[in-house]
Amino acid sequence: MHDFVHRYPHFLEVLYDFTVRVVSLFKPWLKPGGTTERFFVWFEKLTKGPMFHCHTCGQCVLHSTGMMCPMECPKNLRDGPCGGVRANGHCEVKPEMKCVWVRAWENAQQMPTYGYELLMIMPPHNWALTNTSSWINMMTGADQENPKGWLPNHDPLALKDRFYISQAGQS
Repeated sequence: MHDFVHRYPHFLEVLYDFTVRVVSLFKPWLKPGGTTERFFVWFEKLTKGPMFHCHTCGQCVLHSTGMMCPMECPKNLRDGPCGGVRANGHCEVKPEMKCVWVRAWENAQQMPTYGYELLMIMPPHNWALTNTSSWINMMTGADQENPKGWLPNHDPLALKDRFYISQAGQS
């Protein structure tokens, strides 16, 4: 199932957009805690678990990381490779595993809507959201609450232009 992600990232990008639209319809009823959140956490584990090796971080960024879960990185790096990527694209910690960020880059090349977001600097993970629903956190804005003093230093539209220009130069 996990190989499906690497083969069809654009399909998953379209599915993500559809899911956002559907879940948005229920936004008034989506609140942290309680039965609704327990159902969402269960459903996320059931669906995202086998497909993305979901760690239920509560702050899902799959659409921004080439549909690869950055929590799969043995070093828990959410902002790109550590610098220890081997020449064959594999992880320095787990040599049998291809680097999550190498796969994320490869997938992002096939994602016309969100691929450029791979270039954005992600805020640090909010560990307090672990084992909560990333969908509910997204709808309530809890996943956007950054640590005190954190100021993102990117312009998403400028990154989008730069990403697609660099892609065109690779063809």
